[in-house]
Amino acid sequence: MLTTNSSLADFLSYALLNQPKVEAAYYDWLASVERITVQRSLPDPQLTFQMDIQDVVTSVMPGLMMNFPGMGKLRAAGAVATAESQAKYFAFESASLESAYEVKRTYYELHFVEEKLRVNRENLGLLSDLEKLARAQNDVGKVTLQDVLRAQIEQDRLKNDLANLEDSRGVLVARFKAVLGMPADEPDPPVPTHFESTPLDLSSDKLFATALARNTRLKGMEAELRAADAAITQAHKARNPDVSVGFMADAQMSPTLYRPWGTISIPLWRDKLAAQVAEAQANKRAGEARLSAEQVALAADFAERLFQYREATRNVDLLQNQLVPRQRQSLEVARAGYLAGQIDFFNLTDAEQSLLRFGLDEVEARSRREISLAELSLIIQGMPPAGTSGPSGPGPGMAPTGGGMGPGPVGMLPGNSAPAPKNKGGM
Repeated sequence: MLTTNSSLADFLSYALLNQPKVEAAYYDWLASVERITVQRSLPDPQLTFQMDIQDVVTSVMPGLMMNFPGMGKLRAAGAVATAESQAKYFAFESASLESAYEVKRTYYELHFVEEKLRVNRENLGLLSDLEKLARAQNDVGKVTLQDVLRAQIEQDRLKNDLANLEDSRGVLVARFKAVLGMPADEPDPPVPTHFESTPLDLSSDKLFATALARNTRLKGMEAELRAADAAITQAHKARNPDVSVGFMADAQMSPTLYRPWGTISIPLWRDKLAAQVAEAQANKRAGEARLSAEQVALAADFAERLFQYREATRNVDLLQNQLVPRQRQSLEVARAGYLAGQIDFFNLTDAEQSLLRFGLDEVEARSRREISLAELSLIIQGMPPAGTSGPSGPGPGMAPTGGGMGPGPVGMLPGNSAPAPKNKGGM
């Protein structure tokens, strides 16, 4: 049960257990596991029946027939299905991590909207104080009514900004509900009252190597390459003839007549066989090219996100430790100068607006830093989301055995309280 005091890990676990996209990816993988048994199993035996009829029935011959694919064909088909199942497993892992990222991103955006509201409310209080100050100065004839009106104008503008932020908060709550996998007819989820940052050590010089080694999208493409290799082997096996054998008995004859028989296919069309091999080889080359392109894109994306994180971190440090504290001092100096008649109200409100701008910039920089961290943790797929155990199931190409779907509570299917189905054999 989610509450306003629930941790980020609680929200992540809830989403991974209830998000339909994760559930769909899980069952896609589960179906691919069962497909392995189907692909490497012999065809079903067939019952046959034959009758010879002249003026009367002269023979009744029931029988049994069995087809045997050529040598190595079933093993090759099973290898293709196994590699495809591994790719589906990594797609399931990716869906889990992407769902976790969407939860974290919306979680951070909700938090920073609350922070923006806080900063704007604080500055609205400051403007109210400045209006009172301007009224007091106007009452003693030191300034004109224009200063009071300017303070009221700034307050009206800030109130409008607050109304827009409150409205946008409703949109974010709706998005938060969606990424948690909650149906539309359920009440809105509780908004967390405390904020947790993403724990990610970015000091290691081997971080990108880790990303290359553990990224589930790359692992899925590597599994597709293994499937392409297995498909090439399967295409070569098409040259092996298939065999059918059967046995029939004539129940009308006395003594009973037995008729064994058999057939063998003739892989005669060499052009077709060569085309099957060429198609499989072309598919493998296309997969290799896609993998290389993804590695190049990953390197560029990783460098960009790392730069954004470092830039945001520098901006947060500058704003928190220098600009905001100094601007507060500047506002106090401006307030004293206004009371002493040394500066006009325009300079006083300019100092207040600069403090507001720096406060909002700080919130924005912290938001960019947290989202950059979440994006980096997504790029380095294989690292579990904060506070959860990543998709760890029984492993790619293996059927679940009641040990859980990976992310979230062990042994629970997404959106269900029943244990994961046990393997039905064939592995």
